[in-house]
Amino acid sequence: MKIAGIVVEYNPLHNGHVLHIKKTKEVTKCDGVIAVMSGHFVQRGTPSILDKWTRAKMALLSGVDLVIELPLVYSISSAEFFAWGSMSLLNSLGIVDSLCFGSESGNILDIMKISNILVNEPLEFKASLKKHLDKGTPFPLARNLALYEYLGNNEKNCLSFNNFFTSSNNILGIEYCKNLLKLNSSIEPFTISRQGNSYNSLDLDSKFSSATAIRNYLQSNTDINHIKYFTPDSVWNILESLKKSSYLFDFEDKVLNYIKYKYISGIGDTEKIPEASEGLSNRINSFIISSNNMKELILNIKTKRYTYSRISRILYQYFLNFDTFNYDALRRNPCPYARILGFNSIGREMLKQMKKSSSIPIYTKLPKHLPEILEIDVKATKSYSLINNFVDPFADYKTKPIILE
Repeated sequence: MKIAGIVVEYNPLHNGHVLHIKKTKEVTKCDGVIAVMSGHFVQRGTPSILDKWTRAKMALLSGVDLVIELPLVYSISSAEFFAWGSMSLLNSLGIVDSLCFGSESGNILDIMKISNILVNEPLEFKASLKKHLDKGTPFPLARNLALYEYLGNNEKNCLSFNNFFTSSNNILGIEYCKNLLKLNSSIEPFTISRQGNSYNSLDLDSKFSSATAIRNYLQSNTDINHIKYFTPDSVWNILESLKKSSYLFDFEDKVLNYIKYKYISGIGDTEKIPEASEGLSNRINSFIISSNNMKELILNIKTKRYTYSRISRILYQYFLNFDTFNYDALRRNPCPYARILGFNSIGREMLKQMKKSSSIPIYTKLPKHLPEILEIDVKATKSYSLINNFVDPFADYKTKPIILE
């Protein structure tokens, strides 16, 4: 049985995701697809608009065979650690033959070329990187400048260099491939060209419109019939049913009062969150009380140096009490378990194989003694239930994996 892995968020699942699943099966010639999926909080630093079991069901209805949760310490982290958690998880299962991800580039050779440079760090590249860092250049920009100087002119032209490193899916793809190289993994990477609007586009004018645009529409409109064109029927039926039940699809601003309460009460410390280094925590603290909503707070804090997503992640990490444990140490370790959110008949066969081949424990229900990273996920569901009334705070204990035969 040939197995392909994909890394997803499905926030929510749309036509572009269905195409990705279909193309994954075509290019890898696999017999089944495993999706590693973020839980209740996603990489861009926001709560998911749907709970993780609903999104797992959407995945299974759309062609995925087995859904595994990416733990919170990786899912709400930078691209580097998001990729590390997902690749170490897939690699540990012992049954995954290939990885397929979407990218703006669509060229796996270019992505692997860059990944190899970043992993092996040739002396010339390393010297250039140090030069830019010594000038005080932020690391992501310093790395891109060093790559630009290291690559020959022909290579830069072929890569369309400036666009290559500002495209979010290219960046994630490089991180996936870097981590496969670091793991000395036998998993073979493939990429397909991303179709339709860009990741951050708010335009609903293409069959393959972005999840960002769909979320924005769901949150801003009482009549959501227009969304039907951009999602598979199975997903649309779920969204329509939720809307009829007065589901809000928007939980971000509910978090602000909890953040304000923590700050006023002296509970926790943003300075203890790794991504809030370099004095950023002081800037965050100075705007918490005066801001009226999350977007305003993030824009008040944002500068050229600190991106919107980074600030958003820090604020949600603060909400989720990341300042109370050694987050940086946990996210640097390989993913220590695989928690199953759902599967179909093919996924059931995968599970049988995984139980023999996996180097990490497989959980279809919570174990009696929770590993620290899993305990953090369970607490995250409780926090998520504060802002999403449709979710039981103890759902992790009560909800069985979604099974579609």
